[in-house]
Amino acid sequence: MTRVIILTALSMTALLGQPVKHYQCLRASGSMQIDGRISEADWKRAAWTDWFVDIEGAAKPKPRFKTRVKMLWDDKYFYIAAQLEEPHVWATLTAHDSVIFRDNDFEVFLNPSGDTNNYFEFEMNALNTGWDLFLPKPYKKGGKADNSWEIPGLKTAVAVRGTLNKSSDKDRGWTLEIAFPWAGFRHGDFAAPKPSPGAEWRVNFSRVEWRHRIVNGKYEKIPSLKEDNWVWSPQGLVDMHVPERWGVVQFE
Repeated sequence: MTRVIILTALSMTALLGQPVKHYQCLRASGSMQIDGRISEADWKRAAWTDWFVDIEGAAKPKPRFKTRVKMLWDDKYFYIAAQLEEPHVWATLTAHDSVIFRDNDFEVFLNPSGDTNNYFEFEMNALNTGWDLFLPKPYKKGGKADNSWEIPGLKTAVAVRGTLNKSSDKDRGWTLEIAFPWAGFRHGDFAAPKPSPGAEWRVNFSRVEWRHRIVNGKYEKIPSLKEDNWVWSPQGLVDMHVPERWGVVQFE
């Protein structure tokens, strides 16, 4: 995702003044069914994150719709569950590795080493279409995304609380589950080890939301308006590729 603005003095102040988020990630006690419904007993033990805020931080208006996340882990997977409030659930992209943020989407950013280099990104929409990519370093440092990176064994699912792509009614939103296999976090010579208890990863989540209109019963984006960017740990500017501002997840 390459949506970036120039870092002004005001945005730098906001960037430095906002602490990153922290999350204690519990171990799952049994197998997890990835169906998008967040219904297993282990999910009930896991805490929700804070509600998402604007990507630039608390000085900006609160998001129009609520978003929050839970996390779990075991010997094979890093599990993510998200709840997205949305009165009109719609999506258009069906091809794997499409530029998913052109739809309303949910995004995960993972930096296993915590050094702000060699990080992974995954985006998905309400049609359960995914885009996985790897960056050796942030764009601002000359990094280039590798879209050829794939995640063998990845599991994802979406459950729509309403009706997908039906403009004549109101929805409650959508929920999703992701199971990232630890073995998938490798690229070339870089391979992230499976975390041991107490290990910490840099992690963040983003939600892209477009304002829309309904024309002849179909959804379409309003051309003159930019997207909203809502995140777990605020970045201080409109750029998700500032890994030092991502949250810290500790694996218990």
